[in-house]
Order: sequence, then C-alpha cells, then structure tokens
Amino acid sequence: MNDGKSVVYPYIPNSAPETKAQMLKDVAAESTEDFFEDVPERLRIKGMMNLPDPFPSEWALKKHVEGILAKNRTAAECLSFLGAGCWQHHVPAVCDEVNQRSEFLTAYAGEPYDDHGRFQALFEYTSMMGELLDMDVVNVPTYDGYQAAATALRMAARITDRQEVLVARTMCSGKLMKIRDYLKPDVELRLLDYNRLTGHLDLDALRSAISSNTAAVYFENPSYLGFIETAGNEISGLAHDFGALSVVSVNPITLGVLTPPARYGADLVCGDIQPLGMHMQFGGGQAGFIATRDEEKYVMEFPSRLFGITSTRVEGEYGFGDVAYERTSFAQREKGKEWVGTAAALWGITAGVYLALMGPKGMTEIGDAILARARYAMLQLSKIGGIQTPIFQSPHFGEFVVNFDDTGKTVGEIHRALLQQGIFGGKDLSREFPELGESALYSITEIHSQEDIDRLAQELKEVVA
Repeated sequence: MNDGKSVVYPYIPNSAPETKAQMLKDVAAESTEDFFEDVPERLRIKGMMNLPDPFPSEWALKKHVEGILAKNRTAAECLSFLGAGCWQHHVPAVCDEVNQRSEFLTAYAGEPYDDHGRFQALFEYTSMMGELLDMDVVNVPTYDGYQAAATALRMAARITDRQEVLVARTMCSGKLMKIRDYLKPDVELRLLDYNRLTGHLDLDALRSAISSNTAAVYFENPSYLGFIETAGNEISGLAHDFGALSVVSVNPITLGVLTPPARYGADLVCGDIQPLGMHMQFGGGQAGFIATRDEEKYVMEFPSRLFGITSTRVEGEYGFGDVAYERTSFAQREKGKEWVGTAAALWGITAGVYLALMGPKGMTEIGDAILARARYAMLQLSKIGGIQTPIFQSPHFGEFVVNFDDTGKTVGEIHRALLQQGIFGGKDLSREFPELGESALYSITEIHSQEDIDRLAQELKEVVA
C-alpha cells in the first residue's frame, strides 16, 4: 500500500487489482481480511509496516539494493583472515563457467526437468567425494554443513533406535543451535567437555556420559577451533563398545593430507563442501554432504537423493539415476523420515568440477600449502609480545586460536584497528568461549602469501604495542 492506494508492481503479477479480486472470488472471500481470518487477531499487524515506499521501477530497486551493499567491505577489497565455516579459497574459473550454464543455473535447485547431464554430473561428484572420504555412499548436497550434521545424527538415532547423542563442546554456537533445533523434541543432545591443554575431546567425560542409551558420538576433525583431533580411534572405539555410532564432521579440503574419518572408525561422515570451488557469498554458497558405507541400514536412512549408475537396454551403454528413491520424502511425502525439499544440487555439480580439476595430486598439494602457511602464520604471530598462539598444544590444519589477554586490549579493539588498515582479523571467540579470554579464530588458506602473513604480523605488532 502507498498513500492508501494499491500499488501494481510490474514484476509481481498478483499485485494487479483485477488479479487480486479474482483470487478472492475463487476462494469465496470478500476481502483480504476474510482470506486471513484463520490467523488470530493478536498475531496480525495493524496499520502500515515501517518500510520505505515501493520501487515500481526495477532499475530504482536495483540501485537501492546496490547502495546498501556498497556499505559493506568485502574480502575482495581487504585482506581477510576470517574462516569459521566459510573460507576464502581460490575458485578456478572453470567452476564458475560450469555452474553458470543456463541448464544448471536456472533450473530448480540446479536440477532441470530435462536431463542435460545433471544425473551424471551428480553421480561423478558423489563418486569423487566417496573416493576422497574413503566411503561408498554420498548424498546429493544438503543446504549446508549444519544440516548435514543434524541429519547424520538423526540418521544415527533411527539406525540405533536410541534418543541421545553426545557432542563435543568445541563446536560453533550457531551450528550447535541448528543441531539442537533439528533434533527436537525427541532426540536429546548432551555436550562433552574438552581438554583445556590440547582442545581434544575429554575421554574421561565421554566414558562417564556414554551408555546403552547413546545413539551417536559426534566430533569434528579439524575442530571448529582449528586443532586436529588425534584420538579418533579411541572415540570411535568407545562409541562402538556401547553400540553407538561414530559421527565425524570433516572439512573435505583437508583430505589430501589428513586421514579420512572412515579409517578411524567413523560410521557417518558429514561436512560442508563450500571449500570445493565456491565463493563466499554473504551467507550463500553453502552445501553439505553425508557419507556412509554401502550397507542397507545406512542407505535406507538417507532422507536425501542418491545417484547411481546402471546399464540400459543398449548394450555397452550406461545410465544414471536415483537409488532407492522410494525412501525419500519426494516419494513418501508427509510419511518421509525427514522432509527434504529444494537441495543444493548446483553446488554438488560445482564441487564435482573442482574435484575433477584438482585430482588426487592437486588435493595433496593444496593441503600441504595450507598446512605450511598456517604453521608459518602461527610462528610469526607467536613472536609478538602479548600474543599467544596457538593456545592448544595440538597439530592444526588451517585455523588456530590467537589469545590477546596479555595485550590489555579486547579482540574488538584490535580488530577495529586492523580494519582501519584494510585487514579483517579472525572471528571473535570471546562470547562463544569465554573461558578462552580475549581470543579470536584466525584462518589461513592457499590464497595467503608470505607477504600477506607478514603484513598481518606487522600490523598486529603495531596495534598491540
């Protein structure tokens, strides 16, 4: 509404008065108020919402939105050391070239109704992910790694017919909140403490908490706080001793140099594929995966689509399509084990392009590069007076915690000073993990040069002086 009059938007057909009138007539409603009569009065907004006047011109709307976005400073303009679940990696041009193809980009969830090769593209993606993870079955992507973790835990609860999961406390608070919400109301989540010296899961806490009611033990490797969990075999072994499953979240970019979770007892592996050819996009560009062994008890609990290969009526020809489609909510609808809607198939195709381009050698090289750069960064920052890093006595991959307690300054103060120099510092952890004091999580990837890291060290030295 604008000045009490209806506004007709050229790009919203249903805003035309005659269209609105016909819609009301079709549902036997006299007015819009009649249409919403099922909504209680206490939930209805009275009067005008505090919104700007509408933009009847598409150009005016575009200009307005671009003006808002222009207030942001991006990682393309600044030197960024932010990570914590969304990392700045190099995206090969071929990844953008393929995922911008109209048959993929403009399709529903990256899945055109006419098959222009997307079944095979997704099969190839899941096959390469399976090889990387040393697992047999990988799903078409979920919305993000958060959902993948939550779904993997629900799968574990259904497989074991138990309603309790144990989770390492060194998890991102946002991810923990998402998992809690997804497990409600019938699966209880219990947090396990960590060793303050190493950051590793406290095995004594695990032994005390685990029982015959436990469906799964969940941990991340590398962890949200950057350290590598070296007791994977012991954690999985304890879970299996009680008939529980081991669920491990992993960053796939690490698996060219780190042991895949399947080799230290993981039954379900999950994570986010954003590092595999996806730009950071103001919260977009996320997609998750779940992987298991090729056993019926696991396969039939996947709520999302799986693609396989099969022979056709033509000798020597192969086709690609759904595996056990009948178990999905697409087939069962409201009777599905979980509701799965629009997934992130476009990002699965993108990740498949990235993996095909990199190959095993490329994945090893990028893992080695990140390890070396992160180690160099930790050494350089640890030389600065008042700064302690890494705070955990453990191996790290690409992220590590930096503590500023002895500088007498807060993380916020330090990062505001860095921003004035065109640098994004790491993620402030002081609210998520108050026991770590004034600490931040810094991220290093293959895009950071020695000069970048030296610049960070020099600016930090001046800021804390």
